[in-house]
Amino acid sequence: MVQGSTRDSNPAISVVVPVRNEAGNVAPLVAEIEAALNGRTLEVVFVNDGSGDTTEDELRALMAQRPWLRLIRHAQSCGQSAATLTGVKAARAPIIVTIAGDGEDDPAFVPKLIAALEAAPATVGLVAGQRRGRKASAFKKLQSRIANNVRSAVLKDGTRDTGCGLKAFRRELFLSLPYFDGLHRFLPALVRREGFDVSFVEVVDRPRRHGTSHYGLWDRLWIGIVDIAGMWWLMRRRKRIPDCEEVTLAR
Repeated sequence: MVQGSTRDSNPAISVVVPVRNEAGNVAPLVAEIEAALNGRTLEVVFVNDGSGDTTEDELRALMAQRPWLRLIRHAQSCGQSAATLTGVKAARAPIIVTIAGDGEDDPAFVPKLIAALEAAPATVGLVAGQRRGRKASAFKKLQSRIANNVRSAVLKDGTRDTGCGLKAFRRELFLSLPYFDGLHRFLPALVRREGFDVSFVEVVDRPRRHGTSHYGLWDRLWIGIVDIAGMWWLMRRRKRIPDCEEVTLAR
């Protein structure tokens, strides 16, 4: 069984799950996370980003028997990046894993992400999932391919897929990154901007169980391209802080 943590204890791993209108998806996802991380001391932080369905009711029912399951609520939808930031701020573990709430990310790969980060040198700040066998429609794949090609050419972030929700990183590093709406799409570039390396784990994509995607053409393609321009500017404005030491007088 998962070794849960109380409010007064510190879990080893925090799994952060942003959700909006994911009724029908959260219960099987919780069960899969529980099975994948059996034996770990952890917490799972769901951030309900202004859902208008029964997502919160389902999570509250699941919490009754799971002390390691936490729920944070946004009064209104603020977007995936804001929900991720809320979850990371609320998390108590030094290592964070993010996963999408729609069931497309398979929790079975979470231990591989954690193991890769724990085994990596301190220079590695992020382990990101890279999807293969995409189950999306042909049009959705085309949108992602165009946006990914443009992003890779402009930012040179060394990744073919930033849209996968499966990522593992250190909480302290994430909270030091500059925040903006769309942050979650650019974590590899932002982590590299801070001077850290990025490692990758191949994961298998799955179809959504229930409901429909919250993203359309505008969200996935055109807004993404505009954000890339902003990221290009942000990376060019990065200034390294020089090493320094305090000077004291001899006594």
